[in-house]
Amino acid sequence: MNKKTIRDMSFQGKTALVRVDYNVPMEEGVITSDKRITASLPTIQYILDDGGKVILCSHLGRPKDGADPQFSLKPVAEKLSELLSENVVFADDDEVTGKKANEIVKQFKASKDRVLLLQNTRFRPEETKNAGDFAKQLAAYGDVFVNDAFGTAHRAHSSNVGVCAYLEGVLGLLMEKEVSMLSKVFDNPQRPFVAVLGGAKVSDKIGVVKNLIQKVDTILIGGAMAYTFLSAQGYNMGKSLVEEDKLDLARELMQEAKEAKIKFLLPLDIKTTKVFEDTSEFAVRKIDEVQDDEMGMDIGEETVARFAAELKNAKTVIWNGPMGVFEFEHFAQGTIQVANAIAESGAYSIVGGGDSAAAVKKLGFESRISHISTGGGATLEYLEGIELPGIAAMSEK
Repeated sequence: MNKKTIRDMSFQGKTALVRVDYNVPMEEGVITSDKRITASLPTIQYILDDGGKVILCSHLGRPKDGADPQFSLKPVAEKLSELLSENVVFADDDEVTGKKANEIVKQFKASKDRVLLLQNTRFRPEETKNAGDFAKQLAAYGDVFVNDAFGTAHRAHSSNVGVCAYLEGVLGLLMEKEVSMLSKVFDNPQRPFVAVLGGAKVSDKIGVVKNLIQKVDTILIGGAMAYTFLSAQGYNMGKSLVEEDKLDLARELMQEAKEAKIKFLLPLDIKTTKVFEDTSEFAVRKIDEVQDDEMGMDIGEETVARFAAELKNAKTVIWNGPMGVFEFEHFAQGTIQVANAIAESGAYSIVGGGDSAAAVKKLGFESRISHISTGGGATLEYLEGIELPGIAAMSEK
């Protein structure tokens, strides 16, 4: 990776505009997990220790029509202040970079305060379109731009790509870690290299499967996306979630895997129910025994054993997507067992955002996984081999 990072800069006497990912879960104005805020602390601290000031910007949620108080970053400013043990100035301006913010920023630069947080960037409709003067207005607040928000790196917005037209852009420590961990997997993986893919839809993972077929030795498919592949092989999947319009594509992907001479393993048995709910009344069916009135909810024991055997010998593992309806206790076993097999393997392992990351954390396996990515969509696009705009816009070394 030849992008500049904060280690290549001196922040003495400078103000860094830092894009962070403070899109935290909240209930009635109370933050329910501060993981994303904690993840940004090393970068903030690095800049402060180097004699710089920090102006932070982030989005939160998806406000529909401009400013919306339920998406205010005020609670985040308070939590950040507590975590840093430092006063965090909050520029509470619905325009984000309006007159009020301009005045607050001006006072901030002349004061002893060192950290300021701007209001939710998505209060400005130009943010997601990367249009108008918003990026220019943001850039005017800083001397250098630091991107530390991997979770939005796949989106070309004003606050992560647009600002780079006006300021030199460098990677923060979290962003640098994400890029180096993910690139290590693709640049020179230790083999056998196994990819585990789950989740609901094949359509969400087409690009990922296509790219991985060229890179890995084995692909293990679980979750509801497996039912589309099994249906494409002619098995009756009953009421399971099958993307009928993707059956030809599923056959194509399986053919590509065959031509690339990689193992492409689908479930041998699945747990089924007649209703979509967390029930102990489930059956374990071989894939040629699924009844018309049943739907798949998780992979079965035989499949778990088959997948675990592949993972046992793996030296590199990428996992994205649960093996079943993980949020239902009775159908979490496939995901739990696969997480356990990855942890036990001792392989260099990367878990890509979203549900799989939640599963690993819930099970307490965090310390046994090499890297848990903070990005959902960004990680997926990286696995697809797509260059992420938020990284591409950064300055070269």
